[in-house]
Amino acid sequence: MVHILRSTVIAAPTDRVWGVLRDFNGHDQWHPVVTTSRIERGYDSDRIGCVRRFRLRDGAELREQLLALSDLEQAFSYCLLETPVPLLNYVAHVRLLPVTDGDRTFWQWESRFDTPPGEEAALERMVREDVYEAGFAAVRAIVEGHA
Repeated sequence: MVHILRSTVIAAPTDRVWGVLRDFNGHDQWHPVVTTSRIERGYDSDRIGCVRRFRLRDGAELREQLLALSDLEQAFSYCLLETPVPLLNYVAHVRLLPVTDGDRTFWQWESRFDTPPGEEAALERMVREDVYEAGFAAVRAIVEGHA
């Protein structure tokens, strides 16, 4: 099983960062590889169990399900239901914590998943760089631009 744990510090308060991340259907507004997204069955994007179907720039389509969402803890968890990439049993967690020295945000993003034998390193790098690091940079540009 692959375990990825990435974190960063954003120079903006947690409420501002949470305002971007909280909408489970809003990642097409900030993540550079997501072009469109919609919640299936017309559910609200903060309803536990809702499923988002989204398309990437390369045309790939994925489905993810919201497993948990806490405004109090500024955290959510989700899993992959369908993906053209062999990220098997993928479950991810996002959590924000205040950095009181300077009113900044500590953002932790982690996941665990299985892969076919021999693909661990390539898929770990893809998730780490193309998903997490790209997401950190995009949200940083949005919220720090308003600081």
